[in-house]
Amino acid sequence: MADPVATTISILALAISSATAWLTLLRRGQLKMTQPTVIFLGPDASRVPDVAPPPKVYIRTLLFSTSKRGRVIESMHVSIARNETRQNFNIWVHGDDKLVRGSGLFVGETGVSANHHFLMPKDGCEFRFSEGEYTLTVHAKLLGEAKVTCLLSQSLEISREHAAVLKEPGTGLYFDWGPDSGRYIPHVETRAPSPEVDDILKIIAIEGRMKGSRSKA
Repeated sequence: MADPVATTISILALAISSATAWLTLLRRGQLKMTQPTVIFLGPDASRVPDVAPPPKVYIRTLLFSTSKRGRVIESMHVSIARNETRQNFNIWVHGDDKLVRGSGLFVGETGVSANHHFLMPKDGCEFRFSEGEYTLTVHAKLLGEAKVTCLLSQSLEISREHAAVLKEPGTGLYFDWGPDSGRYIPHVETRAPSPEVDDILKIIAIEGRMKGSRSKA
């Protein structure tokens, strides 16, 4: 006759082993995103002289998985909605010191903290950040899932004063998260314009002449 105590211990050990295997190996878990510390709406950095840079959305956040096996992101994109207008920013670039084009990102349970830049597709359409109430939604396509996962849906407001300033070249609107107020606090910043190619050549020529004069002296 089997010992009931030994049988109970064996059943408990099997249950614990099964639960551990489920939590570590089998459970897929979910992909989560922390509240972004900053959200930027405005133009991208200017790369071509005399050509207006495309608008972009920038966020700083932590992506993490609720399972030990982690999840793989195939792609991410941001959608901006205002009234009946909706625009996708599907060009995804991420990183800190070095930016790379987003195409497959493994996210474990410890998470991945990085800057995420989302730009508009080059399909000829125009989009401007004007006055009004916006809904910013961050989407992620996970490996093995047919549907897109919504990571964040955030309401933002662009005032009339900020919308007027955003018309100026190189000007963007930052939304910094206020932990005490529990909301985003907007402020405008203007990026210094990049010097033209001719100006760069002039600076190099001037510096060369100065070095030549010093060597002769």
